[in-house]
Amino acid sequence: MKNQNLYKYILTIADNSLILAHRLGELCGHGPNLETDIALTNISLDLLGQTRSYYQYAAKLKGESNTEDDIAFLRIEREYKNCLLVEQPNTHFGYVIGRQFLFDVYHFMLMERLQNSPDETLAAIAKKGIKEVSYHKRFSSDWVKRLGDGTEESNKKMQEAIDDLWRFTDELFYMTDSEKAIAKEGIGIDVSTFKEKYYEEVAEILKEATLTVPENKYFTKGGKEGVHTEYMGFILAELQYMQRTYPNMTW
Repeated sequence: MKNQNLYKYILTIADNSLILAHRLGELCGHGPNLETDIALTNISLDLLGQTRSYYQYAAKLKGESNTEDDIAFLRIEREYKNCLLVEQPNTHFGYVIGRQFLFDVYHFMLMERLQNSPDETLAAIAKKGIKEVSYHKRFSSDWVKRLGDGTEESNKKMQEAIDDLWRFTDELFYMTDSEKAIAKEGIGIDVSTFKEKYYEEVAEILKEATLTVPENKYFTKGGKEGVHTEYMGFILAELQYMQRTYPNMTW
């Protein structure tokens, strides 16, 4: 492959969107109300659309007649480079919103910067997706505030979700060797440069939602290196079922 590092770099971005889209897709028809149900489904579709663009580019780099479907459905668990945050389960609505919020703030900051990449394909994907990601961030931030500053029960559940998911946030800023190499070339983004800004913005929104910023200093990582939680195998078993059961199936 001509550019192995660029291929792996694309996966660290695209796999986040794929796995989170799958998690949100599990909620279709199960939202707390019709409007929110449709909104979450639309966010899932937005993320899948972005994923397709990334995988199409990755398949082109990989060559050998590879397609976006091959990359999505025919890799094994260790070959997925998504962060652990996005594979966490839909425990309750507070977890769904907390997971989305903690990812959206990061995702928006990443896309903002990726728009200026000298790689025309990556820049085009970011420029097209930034409006969608801006909406995702606004949606999840508003819900964090509504739940945090709502009833005693909603506050308790939102705080529970933030406390439990917090340990996965540091991995968002962990740089793999491929990310470092592509950032050094000026094509990719050094995500560590906006880590401080991320935590400042998250803290500001949590404060507005009358929620407490977790003091936990223990963080979990591994997903970006292919070491996932126990949930990932179950996700892939469902996600890849049709393609694995009926190899080379086409519409």
